[in-house]
Amino acid sequence: MIRGWTVLSSKDGLKPLMQEGIEAIVFRTVGDQCSLWESLLPEEVRRLPEELARVDALLDDPAFVRPFVPFFDLRIGRPSTPMETYLRLMLLKFRYRLGYESRCREVSDSITWRMFCRIPLDGAVPHPTTLMKLTTRCGTAAVDGLNETLLAKAAEAKLLRNNRIRTDTTVVPANVAYPTDSGLLAKAVRRIAATSRRIRAAGGAVRTRVRDRSRAAGKRAHAVAAKLRSRAAVGREQATAAVLKSW
Repeated sequence: MIRGWTVLSSKDGLKPLMQEGIEAIVFRTVGDQCSLWESLLPEEVRRLPEELARVDALLDDPAFVRPFVPFFDLRIGRPSTPMETYLRLMLLKFRYRLGYESRCREVSDSITWRMFCRIPLDGAVPHPTTLMKLTTRCGTAAVDGLNETLLAKAAEAKLLRNNRIRTDTTVVPANVAYPTDSGLLAKAVRRIAATSRRIRAAGGAVRTRVRDRSRAAGKRAHAVAAKLRSRAAVGREQATAAVLKSW
């Protein structure tokens, strides 16, 4: 095993991608070791922010590299961008909503982000087009594998309960009853009557006479709505007659 290179045998059930007409790229998991300049930096400069430090420790798990294995050749071809660097670069892209070019430019100018992405100070940041090609090469299958790995890690650490699931479904068309002034007034009358009954049941306002006008308010609201519908129908008929007459 050479540091930074993944060597698997044919027993793993994976065949070189050259046989499938895909450009052969040897799979690299980790990048080069830190340079002498990095070891001379003060501890305050080399220390990662709290959020990035937690993410950095999480991504050290080899399970986050396995979803990318089927998309690379295991023995021949030119070396790939280290997957630990690619993963961290993509995390910065989506975490801070950066484009490929702006993300690479920011990482190149930041010592902290270079350390997080495992890029030496004297090393070159991967070109934006290289990262685009890697993203296209792996596609959604690698993203799904990363999400499954993350959910498994969260469940293992008891940070997530996966016995329930929430789904976002397509909205189904349905009839909607829009509120009207008369309908809201009738609803308010019903609420006032119900509140009065609860007060009297609790022993309050025993000498106050309360009459429930809920039914009368409901009938009046229905009558108003029927009148408005009939006026709308008459208006539509008049408009239709005017159009036909103009022809």
